[in-house]
Amino acid sequence: MRLPGGIAKAVRSAVGPAEGNSQGDCSRGGQHVKPFTPEKAKEIIMSLQQPAVFCNMVFDWPARHWTAKHLSEVLHDKQIRFRMGMKSTNTVPQFETACSYVEATLEEFLTWNCDQSSVSGPFKDYDHSKFWAYADYKYFVSLFEDKTDIFQDVIWSDFGFPGRNGQESTLWIGSLGAHTPCHLDSYGCNLVFQVQGRKRWHLFPPEDTPFLYPTRIPYEESSVFSKINVVNPDLKRFPQFQKARRHTVTLSPGQEEDHLARVEEAITRMLVCALKTAEDPHNTRAWLNPTEVEETSHEVNCHYLNGAVAAFLDHYKTSKGVEIQALRTSKENLQKEDLNTCNRMEMGGTHGQNGTKAAIKQEEASLFGPDLVPVTLRSKETPSEGGGIFESDGKDFVDKDGKHFAKLFCADRQQTMSTNDNAGVDQMTSDSAPAPSQTFVSTDDLLDCLVNPQVTRMVAQLLLQGKSL
Repeated sequence: MRLPGGIAKAVRSAVGPAEGNSQGDCSRGGQHVKPFTPEKAKEIIMSLQQPAVFCNMVFDWPARHWTAKHLSEVLHDKQIRFRMGMKSTNTVPQFETACSYVEATLEEFLTWNCDQSSVSGPFKDYDHSKFWAYADYKYFVSLFEDKTDIFQDVIWSDFGFPGRNGQESTLWIGSLGAHTPCHLDSYGCNLVFQVQGRKRWHLFPPEDTPFLYPTRIPYEESSVFSKINVVNPDLKRFPQFQKARRHTVTLSPGQEEDHLARVEEAITRMLVCALKTAEDPHNTRAWLNPTEVEETSHEVNCHYLNGAVAAFLDHYKTSKGVEIQALRTSKENLQKEDLNTCNRMEMGGTHGQNGTKAAIKQEEASLFGPDLVPVTLRSKETPSEGGGIFESDGKDFVDKDGKHFAKLFCADRQQTMSTNDNAGVDQMTSDSAPAPSQTFVSTDDLLDCLVNPQVTRMVAQLLLQGKSL
């Protein structure tokens, strides 16, 4: 279950267990007491530079008592779209475009998930031992449209988001092996509440993006995918991936607007749609993610871009902390890893612009304790666990205890930029350069260069610089 930041899908925090603290509840004088006030929790969420686990923050949420069976009774005959994927050890990511889809009730899903050999209905053509099912990104407002009382079972205000509840949340329901390909979200932040079952996360720091070989095909608004199956990587084809630093965490029972990223997204959307539509105007299915339902005409995309630029300029003209003059920088500044004004605003000015990394780490370390546990860096060995890529679900989607939260990597402004200029060059050289016998340049080859996150960041800054003069 997630609380989206605007329309973004980036993960900021999630629910999971803390080692050595399985009971979860703090108590003072016989009463449960949460270790962080809402204001402090939000401050931590917005300032941490590494993933961590929050403990003892949701023990009084009604949603912690949910079960998959209970929700199937609440939803009754509600038809839900499930994405069906193959259980395999292939080194190629299983993108949504390669999956099939099934419309079914949650009860029908649970029956199929019990691996009954005589199962009939919408899942009858999918052998449970060979396929997984994932009902991902289901908005509460659509799912529980006539049962709005359930919105109050989720209390995001405990984490410093006043007035937020299930109305702003999404529900994720997956069988064993269900997953989403490795990706980053270009703006926004989320809180994730694991209610039942387990979910394994593979997390990489934003500055390691070049080592993940980013791509915008298949195209999905705000999502940058990796060409790598990070659970079973092809290191011969993607050697730079060995430099990526992986953090892993298994979650068990127990919004800042980014106007610059929206402009970058509008540029990417316009380029991808223009070139791919021109290539084959009658077949969007081959390149457009099934989750993309919005119109992709050039007129609509132009309107989208102009709206994003206008929002950026309006925001920074009225912002007290950031001047529009920040965009009027030299060519040298445009080549830096990130736009500092944007980054400082998002982090709420927690750290001064001249603060050192050592000082930030020291301040961050002081936050950790029994109620905030850091997620450790994984060793460089190739992961052996199966069934998940970046985000993967256990057999059920909810968790009976639901007492803990984990802070995952923020999709901040640095996520699309390398801290090592040579790393980006190495990536593009190893990934994009054709072998001597491969002289044909496809539309996708061109798009991989044109809408590389590093390129769109620079184009957006140049565009905004010109409009702000």
